[in-house]
Amino acid sequence: MDVYAYFEEQIPKVNRVLDEVIPAADTEPAQLHAAMRHILFPGGKRLRPVLAIAAAEAVGSPGERALPLAAAVELVHTYSLLHDDLPCMDDDDERRGVPSVHVAFGEAVAVLAGDALLASAFEVLAKGAPDLEPDRVVAASLELSRAAGSLALVGGQVEDLVFDASDTNAERIEQVHARKSAALIAASIVGGALLGGADSETVAGLKRCGVAAGIAFQIADDVLDEGEDDPCSLVRALGVDAARERAEKLLTSALVELEDLGEKAEPLRELVRFSVRRTV
Repeated sequence: MDVYAYFEEQIPKVNRVLDEVIPAADTEPAQLHAAMRHILFPGGKRLRPVLAIAAAEAVGSPGERALPLAAAVELVHTYSLLHDDLPCMDDDDERRGVPSVHVAFGEAVAVLAGDALLASAFEVLAKGAPDLEPDRVVAASLELSRAAGSLALVGGQVEDLVFDASDTNAERIEQVHARKSAALIAASIVGGALLGGADSETVAGLKRCGVAAGIAFQIADDVLDEGEDDPCSLVRALGVDAARERAEKLLTSALVELEDLGEKAEPLRELVRFSVRRTV
């Protein structure tokens, strides 16, 4: 399977939904909507929404059934990047090849644009689609809200901000990764599978897959960013070679959870491999 061709096939579908849910840049308040669109389009890799689509396919459903969740998870991810870039956080001046939102629109508008993106995520998911069972939309919403909250993404960001640079405990570092990075990746996979009609046993396995893959994804990210000053990093704690080895072990664990899903899960397998072995 050509993973890049799969991305090219799925990303326009996600972008169409995102374009529909976010008001046009000239809709009042125009500065707010322009700021939201500034970071959302053309966007990054769209890994998380494409994982959601592949997860729906992996459980035997058309990938399009997962589009509400795919768009929602990208909106949550994008809001988190916007807030991460703020001067009070990482103070980054560029994101996705353009000036960060706080640089282009000011810090106050950037905060509010992030808030609005997060709200839009649950709007698009709540709307769902005519053929989606309401209980499955609710279950996917619950997964996403938990992944975005204080025990996961937001809590992980706090832990990352205050992480002690002298702490080389690999288990503690992975716990932060599990909250800050893996929770949203797992919610993408689980949510896509839920909207695709997966049973509870399959969902549990896919959640284990998503957590392992998500931690490995963050380790791979740190390997690519070697040399940057990030205290909460297995690369800093263990070195590049040991970090890579750990990522591969986690990847193997993630793929084991997909063994029983057959050929229909091959796109999901390839995306999981890509997320850990990518070079950019």
